[in-house]
Formats: sequence, C-alpha cells, structure tokens
Amino acid sequence: MDALPPARRLRAPAKVNLALHVTGRRGDGYHLLDSLVVFAKAGDELAIRPGTGTDDRVSVRGPFAAQVPEGRDNIVARAVDAARRVLRAAGRDLPPLDVTLDKRLPVASGIGGGSADAAAVLAYAGDHAPACRAALAEAGLALGADVPMCLAGRPCRVRGIGEIVEPLAAMPQLPLLLANPGIAVSTPAVFRGLAQRENPPLPDLPAAGFSSPAELAAYLRATRNDLEAAALALAPDIARVTDALLGEGALFARMSGSGASVAALFGTAQAASAARAALAARHPGWWLCESEPALSPSRIGATA
Repeated sequence: MDALPPARRLRAPAKVNLALHVTGRRGDGYHLLDSLVVFAKAGDELAIRPGTGTDDRVSVRGPFAAQVPEGRDNIVARAVDAARRVLRAAGRDLPPLDVTLDKRLPVASGIGGGSADAAAVLAYAGDHAPACRAALAEAGLALGADVPMCLAGRPCRVRGIGEIVEPLAAMPQLPLLLANPGIAVSTPAVFRGLAQRENPPLPDLPAAGFSSPAELAAYLRATRNDLEAAALALAPDIARVTDALLGEGALFARMSGSGASVAALFGTAQAASAARAALAARHPGWWLCESEPALSPSRIGATA
C-alpha cells in the first residue's frame, strides 16, 4: 500500500466570477463560457488524513453544515472516489481517507464552494501522485465545470465548459466584500432560464494584466454576467444586494456565478471594512465575507 502524505489542512477558497459571458451551447447541452475569475483567500477548510478503518469517512461541521448533502450526494465523497479511480488507473493506491469539511461558505451561492472542496481533495491526491495531476484535473471536470479552475486557484480567464484555464499576467491586491442575502439559487434552473445563449466573449484582456483596482473596475464595466437576468427572475433580492454594496462606495459590484452571492471591489481595505460593518448592522440576516484575492495557489496549510 502506498504511503499517503501526512494529514493536511487544506483551504478551499471561494470562487468569484468578476465577469461571466455565455457564448454558446454544445450539442450535449453543456454551455460554453468566457469568464474572468479570482479566488478569495476566505473559504471552506478541509482536514484530510489517512483513515483508520476500511472505508472513507466524510464528516461536515461549520455554519453551513446543515446545507451539505449527505452520503454519495456529497461532492467531497465523490471527489475521493474520482481520485481513487485516477490513481488506480495509474497503478497507485489511495487508502481510505478521513475527511472533515468545515463548511464556511453558503451552499448554492455562486461562489463555487462545493467545487472548491472537491478541488482540495484532488489536490491532496495530486500531492500523493504528482504524475496524476493532469488526469485528476480531467476527472474534476466530470464532477463540475468549476472544479478545474478551483484546482488552479489563481486569477484566470476560463473558457470552454470550464476546462480551458489561462492564468492572468497580473492582478492587483484589491479588497473584496462578498454578500449573500441568505438565498440558495439552483444553477440548472438559472441556465434553463437563459433567454440568449450565444453572446459575445470577453473584451480583450490587457496582456500585462491589471495594475490597480480602478483599472480592473473600468474593464469590468464593459463586461457582463449573462446569468444575472435569469437569476434575478428567481431571486430578485440579488439586485437589492448589489445596490446596497454600490451604495456603500464599492468601485464595482456584480453577482458571481449563478448567484445569489454578489462580489464588490473596494479601493481600500478600510472602505471594505466600513461597508461590511454598515451592511451587517442593517441586514443581520445577510452573509458577509471580507477578503482579498489569492494571487497564487496556496491551498495547503498547516499540518492538521
């Protein structure tokens, strides 16, 4: 039996779609996307260690644990299964794992929580078998279109159905404030509600990347989230969240993914903190998370 890496505590950062264009749909029903993505330093956390029994064990805790599906419907359990299949095909063994998910991100909220959790599991397996990393990323796409970009874990442009991930040349440190009104939105329902599935791609990205929050905000104003209208039909409060963030001085605010979370960019960390405090006082039921983008993958933390 192959020796596993030591127990690890892994970060599963929130995914933020700063822009999301739907550019078509394949014959198999998968939508083609063109998206500008960053990852917040905040997110879920997973503790993964070699198991003591004969079966995998996945347990969930944290503020959103009650929203996480159980059993084989849990994407973390399915990611462990997928990793084991990939390693077995390469002649490697993945012994039973004991995984504890600390669920800090709201579920079905447009910020890729489940996909990031799955990516963390695949990253752990990739540390166990580095030669399998490409095959693990391919297996991740079958778990969800967001998984390959979550494996990249850095600012990127994402195209195709999620499998084409191109890191950006540069992204400034910029304060982010994520807000969710406590609403779960079904991604399949949003895609079913699209009125137009063939839209223009992103404008050309600057070859040198972005040097400041203001430059990024100016670029984003020429972009869209093509899922927004369909999501608003299901959850009109998304517009209220966006307006509230802009009213607190955000340089830019837009729904992420299929909603209902909204991401706002601020010029300074102090401005983001002040906005968070003001919104928390007025809307105690909202989930608010102040963070900044992770500029490079830093998924694995201290030994668990």
